[in-house]
Amino acid sequence: MTSEQERFRVTVSSAGRTVMSGWWADEGVARDKFRHWIGSHRDLIEPHFTLSDENAGTLLTSWPEEP
Repeated sequence: MTSEQERFRVTVSSAGRTVMSGWWADEGVARDKFRHWIGSHRDLIEPHFTLSDENAGTLLTSWPEEP
């Protein structure tokens, strides 16, 4: 289990490799970062973005969406 300060994680991948990630305590802030990072980094090679709840171990959303 992670600390509450690192509960919500946004991960950015390019061609299957993680290029950056960040953790936030507030889900709303993490969702804003998720959307912002898509807008800022969607030109990567094969971009993939995820937002997960690290405490619950669940994927909240991804872009493009998971099949």
